[in-house]
Amino acid sequence: MSANYICYTCGERDISIFCEMKNVPVHSVLLMPSREIAVNYPKGDIALGFCQNCGFISNVAFDPRMHEYSSRYEETQGFSPTFNTFHRNLANQLIRQHNLHNKDIIEIGCGKGEFLTMLCELGENRGVGFDPSYISERNQSEVRDRITFIRDFYSEKYASYHGDFICCKMTLEHIHLTADFVRTVRRSLENQQDTIVFFQVPDVIPILRGLGFWDIYYEHCSYFSRGSLARLFRRCGFDVINLTRDYNDQYLMIEARPGKGTNGTLFRDEDDFDELSKDVLYFSQNYQKQLDRWRDKFKEIKQSGKRAVIWGSGSKGVTFLTSLNITDEIEFVVDINPYKHGMYMPGTGHKIVGPVFLQEYKPDIAIVMNPIYCEEIQHDLQRRGLATELITVESE
Repeated sequence: MSANYICYTCGERDISIFCEMKNVPVHSVLLMPSREIAVNYPKGDIALGFCQNCGFISNVAFDPRMHEYSSRYEETQGFSPTFNTFHRNLANQLIRQHNLHNKDIIEIGCGKGEFLTMLCELGENRGVGFDPSYISERNQSEVRDRITFIRDFYSEKYASYHGDFICCKMTLEHIHLTADFVRTVRRSLENQQDTIVFFQVPDVIPILRGLGFWDIYYEHCSYFSRGSLARLFRRCGFDVINLTRDYNDQYLMIEARPGKGTNGTLFRDEDDFDELSKDVLYFSQNYQKQLDRWRDKFKEIKQSGKRAVIWGSGSKGVTFLTSLNITDEIEFVVDINPYKHGMYMPGTGHKIVGPVFLQEYKPDIAIVMNPIYCEEIQHDLQRRGLATELITVESE
């Protein structure tokens, strides 16, 4: 236990450190135009702390001053057919559930604006999106004149922007002052009791149970289970109306409305503190074995003389390579996002290439960072006449 750290969700100081990683890149998806820049990009430490009071998990060594969110931030998953199908289904589901037709929608952390644009297209809505990494030239939608994009972080100064629906996807995990942020959103809704908020974050449970060290990175300073996420929103004055998982249980999604935090639905799976404590203990006792297992696998690949590539240049790939200190065991990392081609992986400096390069390179093995994409990757390889063996990070 440590009284030196405060939980930014509940305010208590009953935190235990259960995982430490040293000298990791502070950004995973910034475009790195040269190997030198990639290798020398600033690094920081990770010390995951588990709050014994509310179950919130955070990187207590996190320093927000290290972050650089700009147009170089290339986070989009929109080049994946698998992800686009999920995205469109989610948009249609939210439109149907909350009657989002001819409504005003706000998205906090909208990235390149793809989801907000989709909500406005499918429901004939109007939108306001906040994100410093937004690039207007990449939005060619016919409805973009109904959407205002503000290249800034959402904060109290934008509380005058009101919406019928507030969306915040894959953003809260990047914010260390979690309760302060959620309360900021709540204060903006003081006179809008009918507004629904929708947040999506990674689910920490499969990370812990699967010993997924590759899913722990500096940009993600905050980690949630169903229970800790619901408790945060109730503590900040929201009534929770829905709490679900999706995308092969990788994502947690919460829907809530302004209230006192005492109403709404209490979901059975929220009572997860005891199980979460066991999962944290299991991870702390076994994640080094997972690292050792993968180090042995790379030695085996190198000794066999086989060519291997990593498929997925995002945060999982960066953590995977840096945690294992991979150098010449592989030469290339593959990604379908054309904006990443010719760039380099933060930390290790491996070059990022597109799938077309594999027709020349002909790898024997592709290590897939996210198993949910295996089917589309297999289809791509077969279309190119390649018999590359697919291995997922979870299969070894």
